[in-house]
Amino acid sequence: MSGGLKHWFDPESAHTEGTTPDYRFSLANERTFLAWIRTGLALIAGGLACAQFLPPLPIARLREIIAIALLVLGGGVALRAVDHWARAERAMRLGVDLPRSRFPAILAIAVALGAVVLVGTVLYRMVT
Repeated sequence: MSGGLKHWFDPESAHTEGTTPDYRFSLANERTFLAWIRTGLALIAGGLACAQFLPPLPIARLREIIAIALLVLGGGVALRAVDHWARAERAMRLGVDLPRSRFPAILAIAVALGAVVLVGTVLYRMVT
């Protein structure tokens, strides 16, 4: 099996391919993974905070929609983090180019759109 869930849950299987990379690169890959996990946790915490502390908004169920969107996005970031970690580790062991990803750009756009929605909501509440 090349890639996939086996590499997520059985990192030892990744060590049967290729050669051991410089440990600094593996540790940098792990730090990147942990940064993505922190991002996912922050999004999940934001979703829970919205669900618990955000007052009702002028659009019906907008608070719940924002909370669910943040929770789903946080879970998606966590899954993407482990997938990228496993693919990057495998690429380093095989001496091939690191995997490219559009996910950081997609995440940035999603967060920016969420901010625009929240700014619009705050402005609407100020006017009414």
